[in-house]
Amino acid sequence: MRKPPRHSDRDRLRLEQYGDASNLNARYELHARFSTNERGWHPWVFDQFTAPSGRKILEVGCGAGYLWTHNAERIPAHWQVTLSDFSPGMVRAAKESLSNPGAEFDFVVCDVQAIPFGDREFDVVIANHMLYHVPDRRKAYSEIRRVLKPGGRLYAAANGKGDKRSISELARRVNPNTFQKKRGNSDWFSLESGRKELDEWFSDVRVRKYEDALRITESGPLVAYFKSFNRLSAAELRQLRIIADREIACSGAIHIRKQPGLLIARKQV
Repeated sequence: MRKPPRHSDRDRLRLEQYGDASNLNARYELHARFSTNERGWHPWVFDQFTAPSGRKILEVGCGAGYLWTHNAERIPAHWQVTLSDFSPGMVRAAKESLSNPGAEFDFVVCDVQAIPFGDREFDVVIANHMLYHVPDRRKAYSEIRRVLKPGGRLYAAANGKGDKRSISELARRVNPNTFQKKRGNSDWFSLESGRKELDEWFSDVRVRKYEDALRITESGPLVAYFKSFNRLSAAELRQLRIIADREIACSGAIHIRKQPGLLIARKQV
């Protein structure tokens, strides 16, 4: 049997990468400390929501619940928010981080390829940087469309093709075989490929880009970021720290271009 790609190997993701929130937290910390857009990713995503008459929200692949912890005071009291993830560890982390929120949340362990809710149940579905992990996205799109009400919206976060390319190049300086460039026939979900895929399932698919970059002035969080992927050895991580420290001392910072954004799609009425 063919081994699934690393980014969609469900057993690896559930047990190694997202068994708890530690790896996700290390990646989040790098972005939280060194991103240049002062608005912040999660407040910006919340800015894009348009559900004035709707109240039932489903997030698939909720991770540690960052979207909601960073917007706790902005959540309308009438919203009914369900957070779901295929990893029990992530659902536990989200539950812990939202143990005393201003809004009511439900938490469910489930796979976006088989959403355990009825037809036309939600006004909004949110998929924040997670669809590239899904082995069969057609199943996921079918399920998302099924549970959305007519006129309901999907908000799917993704990165552009050139996102953080230079950070991968940095890793390949210590291990040329890691973080390989994605080929043209890759099944990676990006802003570009995602728009084409969603066009088949939804109407009025739009892209909104978030202007951002990383200006990294300390090597520690960068090394922790790479350590979270479990692709570099301890010796390679030490060498990476040396390279990063040298570049920061020479240039003042390591500059990484980011290309995140949102795909916003609507279910036909």
